[in-house]
Amino acid sequence: MKLSLQNLAALNYAMEAGAYVVGHRLVSDYIVTLSKTKKKGREHKESIVNSIRQAVEDYNSIYVFSFENMRNLKFKEFRERLKSSSRFFLGSNKVMQVSLGRSVADEIRPGIHKISKLLRGDAGICFTNFPKEEVERLFAEFKEHDFARTGTNATEKVELNEGPLDQFTHEMEPFLRKQGMPVRLNKGVVELVSDFVVCEEGKPLSPESARILRLLGIKMATFQLHLICRWSPEDFEVYKAGLDLSDIEST
Repeated sequence: MKLSLQNLAALNYAMEAGAYVVGHRLVSDYIVTLSKTKKKGREHKESIVNSIRQAVEDYNSIYVFSFENMRNLKFKEFRERLKSSSRFFLGSNKVMQVSLGRSVADEIRPGIHKISKLLRGDAGICFTNFPKEEVERLFAEFKEHDFARTGTNATEKVELNEGPLDQFTHEMEPFLRKQGMPVRLNKGVVELVSDFVVCEEGKPLSPESARILRLLGIKMATFQLHLICRWSPEDFEVYKAGLDLSDIEST
């Protein structure tokens, strides 16, 4: 199916909306804090702390997980699958650490400070009553392919050969030129006047490259969740190999 200007307008709208949602989610705590008074910001954080501490009482196990290429809608679908017996928290790692305790001296349950030590970077917490094997299976199986965004490293080299681009209508020619593609109209057909490299493997995507890949239907991003550790009143288990656990053991 050829891509027209009408299709492109809808596509760009979806891209902009999606980018905003993801950005909002990742910094949602700060948006609330900055748009309210300091008192409101403090109350918001205290509410999160209280919710996390209540979750410690309500659920049998706690998992720390990391994520890459977060996609809000897909993550919401994943949460819904575990909703009956689970609760997720994402946001400020510092607030989550304070909620659980960052050392033996201030941890709210024995050994739970070890979770705080592994809350780094893009991470979240899953409180659940699901059996350990079920949680491990659900996280391991979850994988969603999507279009890569600006700044993502290309997973392969994509090069277009000189000649007609039959998937695009003549209306698309000005837009493609703005993306840096050497195109022209030849009897109403969009064609490349020379070979064009869209992206190089391992190099960050430019905004133009990300748009072109989307137009071509090439997905280079994979939204994945990785279990890092599990805590329960009975034991503590680390999943992710290669972690430096010396700071945990020393406490």
